Amino acid sequence: MQPQSESCDSRQGSARIGRLIMQLKRLNRHSYQFGAAGCLTPSEINIIDEIGADGRILMSELAAHLGVTKGAVTQLVCRLEAKDCVQRTSHATDSRATLASLTEKGRQAYLAHEQLNQQFYDKLSTRLTAQEIAIFEKCIDKICEVLKE
Repeated sequence: MQPQSESCDSRQGSARIGRLIMQLKRLNRHSYQFGAAGCLTPSEINIIDEIGADGRILMSELAAHLGVTKGAVTQLVCRLEAKDCVQRTSHATDSRATLASLTEKGRQAYLAHEQLNQQFYDKLSTRLTAQEIAIFEKCIDKICEVLKE
């Protein structure tokens, strides 16, 4: 049997993680403005973010990186094409493969999202030391691993 203080700490920690997850879910329900790209959902900006790192990516790789089905990626990319943020092209050497790449509007959304992330990080760094941020980032990685199980 665990001492009462450990059990209490465990419940409080679990409640904190629960509150964090609920806050993230709440943020995930809203669309946000990303420069000239206009209003984008979190799912859409995640697609843009994933493409933006390399400039273009195979649709199958995009699905694998995001941990979703190819069908889900196709639906999101179609929405982003309609918003003129993403374009699809055939792969040069593999006729079965399709590449997704950012348009100019998509690149602007990517940069706006990067700026938003940097602003959040800057705000966080005013409240946490570099060591606390490193621990926080390590904890996020471990929480993500547990959530994938």
